[in-house]
Amino acid sequence: MHNLAIALHDMGIIVTGSDDEFFEPSRGRLLQKGLLPDAEGWDANRISEDLDAVILGMHARADNPELIKALELGIEVYSYPEYLYQHSKNKTRIVIGGSHGKTTITAMVMHVLQHQQMDFDYMVGAQLDGFETMVRLTEDAPYMIIEGDEYLASPIDRRPKFHLYNANIALLSGIAWDHINVFPTFENYLEQFKIFVENMDAGSPLVFNEKDEEVRKIAHQFAHKLHLHPYQLPDYSIENGITFIHYEDEKIPLKVFGEHNLSNLEGARIICNIIGVNNHDFYHSIALFNGAAKRLQLLGSNSHTAVYKDFAHSPSKLQATTAAVHNQFPHRQLIACMELHTFSSLNKIFLRGYFGAMKDADEAIVYYNPQTIAHKKLDPISVEEVMEAFGGDSIRVFTDSDLLEAYLRHKNWENSNLLLMSSGNFNGMNQESLVQGILSGH
Repeated sequence: MHNLAIALHDMGIIVTGSDDEFFEPSRGRLLQKGLLPDAEGWDANRISEDLDAVILGMHARADNPELIKALELGIEVYSYPEYLYQHSKNKTRIVIGGSHGKTTITAMVMHVLQHQQMDFDYMVGAQLDGFETMVRLTEDAPYMIIEGDEYLASPIDRRPKFHLYNANIALLSGIAWDHINVFPTFENYLEQFKIFVENMDAGSPLVFNEKDEEVRKIAHQFAHKLHLHPYQLPDYSIENGITFIHYEDEKIPLKVFGEHNLSNLEGARIICNIIGVNNHDFYHSIALFNGAAKRLQLLGSNSHTAVYKDFAHSPSKLQATTAAVHNQFPHRQLIACMELHTFSSLNKIFLRGYFGAMKDADEAIVYYNPQTIAHKKLDPISVEEVMEAFGGDSIRVFTDSDLLEAYLRHKNWENSNLLLMSSGNFNGMNQESLVQGILSGH
């Protein structure tokens, strides 16, 4: 939301806003632009007939006094995705969807188009090198690149966000049950992706990962209506910890690695092909791509140790990310550490899906905070239940982040890598200090 506020401000639109809490980097960036409210919290007096529209974020609830006042005055109220659609309805909307990989693929497309000096608007769910904000809106750009999240549009609109974008060009990267608090069964979750594709106009391009069984089924279900563009892994090799793409008679070194990233790269390539970027230009542009924040992000390294951070939290993401680091550095020990943080991951039913998710790690560690479970009003889970869910005695479980940090600091990191995976922050653990300690031996 704060990125959208900044994007609108940069267009010359007068923007005001409210929230119940402000965190960094949002607070500092809003302050720099002169957009930070004088006080936190909600105040109906901020809403008047002078407003052209209200954009509703997820922190507001149906009984929010500002929302109620806006509706009483008849002011147009948009959810975040509704507003992005209104802005881009005369542009070509390229929507990247899937349970995993959508941020990276969106980022890859954006990187290549920028490198090729093509003009485009965008919305992406991570901070990227070379892009000041996570949202860009203009009057003239012909394309809008959108990361298509399947979560709810707003507290008063229970439709998934990506249903509202009405994609002109779409990509599906993979489907693995998530957001169990909103989609209580896998069938219910799967249906949202079918609706996303079904909403596309006849003749539209659908790019899809043909190695994902559920995605492949959906794509072929609409083969009579859409132009299908399947993708899978490209030819590649790994030499001395560097991944090379094989293109014609070249071996092009990449800054990213892992089969999931290589698959994502091929999906991005086809999207770029569709809008006019040839393969030669794509591969030489993507060779400079550093990755998206928190997506196999290198936090630090020395001659014998590397520390990576990833947003991975679902079973499929854990498995793909752990395998990626293991395969990239086959001669190093891999310590994989993940945090159970999301509503789904802390649910006893969903927890069962994690069995073997970190099997490629030499040591697998799981952390969770019992207070987080209580805050989310979920049933308590025990250390024994977590161990059983992940694979038994081979899993080490922590419920205290200080003890976890101390354990990691005192390990011997010679010829070993650390992979930290979470959508949270390990209860505020100072990861920068931890990395410095591991790399310096302190």
